[in-house]
Amino acid sequence: MSNATTVLPSEHTKDRAVTLRNRARLGANKNLLFWYRELYRDQFKEFPNPAALSILEIGSGTSPLKQFLPNVVTSDVLDLDYLDLVFDCHEIDRLDVIKDNSLDVITVTNVLHHLKSPIAFLNRAASKLKSGGKLIATEPFFSVLSTLIFKYLHHEAVDFGISNPELDDAEGPLASANIALPWLIFFRNREWLQRLSDNFGVVSLSVRPFSSLSYMVTGGISHRLPVPRLIYRMLFPVDLALSRHFPGFCAAFFTVALTRR
Repeated sequence: MSNATTVLPSEHTKDRAVTLRNRARLGANKNLLFWYRELYRDQFKEFPNPAALSILEIGSGTSPLKQFLPNVVTSDVLDLDYLDLVFDCHEIDRLDVIKDNSLDVITVTNVLHHLKSPIAFLNRAASKLKSGGKLIATEPFFSVLSTLIFKYLHHEAVDFGISNPELDDAEGPLASANIALPWLIFFRNREWLQRLSDNFGVVSLSVRPFSSLSYMVTGGISHRLPVPRLIYRMLFPVDLALSRHFPGFCAAFFTVALTRR
């Protein structure tokens, strides 16, 4: 997914072209679409009727969420004609078109690790949520297996040694990333997590692993592997179960739900 950060014109043009290409690739990859469908079902499984919710998605450039939940308000920093809103998510608290305390859910999928200041964004986003509203984020999880994949087979940067929960060199929505950043915030650095405590309950977070190798088996957005759809759908529940029974060994993603105070 594309992110939301200040973009120079040349970067905007390049990232817009890449986003459109990636969106087309995702739409043509039926196994990857299935993976996202299952992810969205998992993200919203605690809600009896997601279609009745007021939902804002951040980083919708490539996202297929609106195919499954038409009531979602889509947004991105890139100006794309199929989006509902275009804005920098770091300035969400200044977004007048969405009233404060009005949203049931804000969802971000593979977006936080692209943001210049993810904690600042999360705290500012809280102003748009109702009391008890949820911010649901899915990001890479670093298990024994996925660490090898993300560090040596994935194109985005992995840096566990950062001293602040920010990106030092934010160049554009797609070019800038540290995919370890959300994992460090939610699993490794309690002080960073506590920076969210004024707006969200962080003592008992709802965090669960999501999938192991099933994303990689689709080929992701860059490739499409020739795995028959029926076989993929049969193996997916096994992969999901393995990620939840043995997260430290094989989980590749996690979903966290932050509840607005």
